[in-house]
Amino acid sequence: MKKLLALLLALAMVLSLAACADTEEGPAYDGTGEPPVVQDETDPPAVGGESDAEPEEVKDYSGYTIRIYSNSNSTERTTWLINEAKDAGFTISIDDQTVISGDTAAIQAANENKDGDILFGLNETRWSQVVKGEYENLSLTEWTPSWAAEVGEYTYEGYAYGLVIQNVLMLYRTDEIGTNGEALHFAHWADIVDCGYTWYRQNKVGGTTNTNINSAILYAFTDPASPAGGISVEGWKTLWAYCANGKTGGDDYKYGFVPLNKGDVQVSSFYSSSLYGQIDAAAEGSDVPLKGTMQPENWALVEIDDGTYYIAEYLGILNKEGRTAEETEAVMAFAEWFGSAEVQAAWGEEFDSYPCNQGAADILYPDGIPAIYQIKNFALNKVEGTDLTYAEYVAAHITEWTNIQTNLGFYWKDDADAAAEPDWDNLDWATLTQAAG
Repeated sequence: MKKLLALLLALAMVLSLAACADTEEGPAYDGTGEPPVVQDETDPPAVGGESDAEPEEVKDYSGYTIRIYSNSNSTERTTWLINEAKDAGFTISIDDQTVISGDTAAIQAANENKDGDILFGLNETRWSQVVKGEYENLSLTEWTPSWAAEVGEYTYEGYAYGLVIQNVLMLYRTDEIGTNGEALHFAHWADIVDCGYTWYRQNKVGGTTNTNINSAILYAFTDPASPAGGISVEGWKTLWAYCANGKTGGDDYKYGFVPLNKGDVQVSSFYSSSLYGQIDAAAEGSDVPLKGTMQPENWALVEIDDGTYYIAEYLGILNKEGRTAEETEAVMAFAEWFGSAEVQAAWGEEFDSYPCNQGAADILYPDGIPAIYQIKNFALNKVEGTDLTYAEYVAAHITEWTNIQTNLGFYWKDDADAAAEPDWDNLDWATLTQAAG
């Protein structure tokens, strides 16, 4: 596979540069009438003048350093991207997680430094804010890549286009230390609190995966009229029950795969992009490991009628004061290259991620889409009583939700430090939705 992807990367370089390069040649042959005559390079020029056929020049954009901001910036990712971009004729600058860690840091750095050319990663929450101009120094260049149609619904048309999608998953063990063969079927994510089995829950407020799990649980309780951050009080009671009755392992469980794999819980949550790799290596961390990566043997996905909460990472071109037209051409050529099917397939293969680009998905998964990406996506459903998708609704309320959880003491690390359950009938939501202090 990797040899094939290396060839595809080379092809992507040629195609993307050709897509962005200016040309003075006539229109391409459209399949009708007589095709144009292509003169052999060994033949002499036509009598009476020089040949019209000019060798196609692949433009070198390496003279301009393209400044990139992203939260998809592990050392492995940034090193890979710098090297592959160099091979494709681009010079890029991107900080890894030792400098910028997380979507908040990435977006703040781009806004404050005002030197960015490319923004990629993040999620719909952040992208909706960028597209709407909510950051003082960030605005997007209008563009439409040649592969725009390949990303389907994952687009802010004319501005940003999907790169990678992932979702949060609810998993359970089906063996004798799990449900012993009982299939789990919920209407909503929130039904986990009544499942009758032990489950993992996170041990802190905040973090991308933790936030997405909360968003999945709260989906069934949206209420635009509620002063409790647009969520019914019943929703907050349910999230409290999830926290209070769930199992956390302090620092031992960074994410939910570990306790499920060890058999410490029967139901858990995890993010899609690393699941298959984790199962492949499950025996390294457990005496009772999960088995069967693509064909589960002792685990399954909980069937949830609502579906699940997806996030997509996007790619956009930033406006930048003082950038010349030629430099902007280089930035657009890079964006065209990076989002192409061939490059996104290589990125997905290298980092176990699932591409928005359907052409890339076809390369990675010629036998069909994996089950974890066939789950319904309720992040793009409209919230009743609003004109917002649920992802946009989350973006509008996420600060309030974080404040509520922090102020009420959700997600303690140690059960000895557990907060007392709030008096739900006598809470000042106007205060709780604000940052403490």
